[in-house]
Amino acid sequence: MDGTAINDRELRALMTQYQRADPAAFEELVRRLSPSLLRYFRSSRVDGAGAEDMLQDCWIRIHRSRHSYRASEPVLPWIYGIARYTRLDAYRKRRRRERQEVLVATVPETLNQVQPSASEDFEELIAALPDSQREVLVMLKVLGMSSEEVARATSSTVGAVKQKAHRAYVALRRAMGMED
Repeated sequence: MDGTAINDRELRALMTQYQRADPAAFEELVRRLSPSLLRYFRSSRVDGAGAEDMLQDCWIRIHRSRHSYRASEPVLPWIYGIARYTRLDAYRKRRRRERQEVLVATVPETLNQVQPSASEDFEELIAALPDSQREVLVMLKVLGMSSEEVARATSSTVGAVKQKAHRAYVALRRAMGMED
């Protein structure tokens, strides 16, 4: 018998013990698999801290979906499937952030003169909105998420997101006295 079969058998046993809430099995899985997962994340051309963040996120996802592992299947493809989606999500998040960031050589002095009342007024305006409309508006306009992303995050449809956003815009225009 080769070492891979024994290793896979051991990993399967650890995973099924982990599914039964055995903390020692989880610790052993983390000890055995974290070094190779970290190498996988470092191959994504991210800094060390970014790779470690992905590793932590991956273990959280593994923990949340551990019930979906089937003992008849190999552990590594299941783990690396989760790792792949963790890496893709981190990449998408990084790309969104890069698109929104603007690098400047020096900070303009006008930033020091920003009126705090403008943000307070915005907070007051959106505070009057129903929770679902406020949530959608913040995700779309403040966080810069797409309608599809907001739909996934709120477990609703794109149409429902657009409807909530439209209703929020109408309510805000009314509150600002911009609508008849």
